[in-house]
Amino acid sequence: MQKRLSAVACALFATAILSGCSDSDEPVKYVEYALQGAYSGTLSPQSKYAVIGSFNHGGSLWNVSQHERLYNWNHKAGEYSLISASAFSPDELYAATAEQQDLVLWNLSTGKPEGFWSSPAEILAMDLSPNGNYALLGLADHTAVYFDIKRGGVIQTFRHDARVKSVDLSEDALLALTGDDAYNAQLWDVQSNKVIHSLKFGNIVDTVALSPNKQLAFSSGTLDRAVIWSTQDGKVLHTLSDNRDLFGKRLSFLSARFSPDNSQLLTGTASGSVQLWSTSSGEMLRSWAIHKRDPYGPTSTGVYSVGFGSGVYYAIGSNGIINELK
Repeated sequence: MQKRLSAVACALFATAILSGCSDSDEPVKYVEYALQGAYSGTLSPQSKYAVIGSFNHGGSLWNVSQHERLYNWNHKAGEYSLISASAFSPDELYAATAEQQDLVLWNLSTGKPEGFWSSPAEILAMDLSPNGNYALLGLADHTAVYFDIKRGGVIQTFRHDARVKSVDLSEDALLALTGDDAYNAQLWDVQSNKVIHSLKFGNIVDTVALSPNKQLAFSSGTLDRAVIWSTQDGKVLHTLSDNRDLFGKRLSFLSARFSPDNSQLLTGTASGSVQLWSTSSGEMLRSWAIHKRDPYGPTSTGVYSVGFGSGVYYAIGSNGIINELK
């Protein structure tokens, strides 16, 4: 775990140097959810909730519109868990948190755990199916697994050539998108366990996302290209950044989410910037720089999660601060 966190820190620092200054807008509001920073942070599909894995107090669930802490979520009584990954079900009924190989399913209405399991290997990424019935886990043992999170047990195993660092499930849980350390983004049929399409990148695939209508996918590599592509034929539709210009559009994206109507894509980078894109043209519509604790310090703030709200956009930074963007 320490090696993995150190690698993330190095990526944040390198990207900060490469990205340089920007003319991005500032957040209209920012609120501290975690003192001194967070290991992880995830916004729910409608940005109603956020799960934070804090350096100091472990896991917690927040009401985003009220900026209110609802529950403290730790895996053992009297201990603070290192929450390295979290996810919400599409219907916002359940959430899951992961501490290396420990996996807990939580009921959002009661705040109580409904399942505690051990995964086959270290959990690097996670997503949930409707009603929190299943979890797609990206693992360090070169697999992604479709896991029955209510009764336990692996339903499907998707084999890769390296660690699976990023995953996303379609809202109906029929498609799975994975990104691995062997530079591949792969779209899977969950039921048949077959690869539908595969894209090759020039570096580790950090981030993947599927649109609500399952027609579009986003995939990006570390300091490499980032693309919107078609799930129908696997063809790249728009290149948002690439690896041809060292000081141009070469970025590392840590988070991405399509809008509910599929017309826009929101992305967050390792250097603390957020971008809003048109999925039809590939044009950048807006950009923001999220709040840093020390505006003059050398430490970069990565964007762990982005989300669409009602008339506002949200971004959770690795410094434990949530940003409201307009």
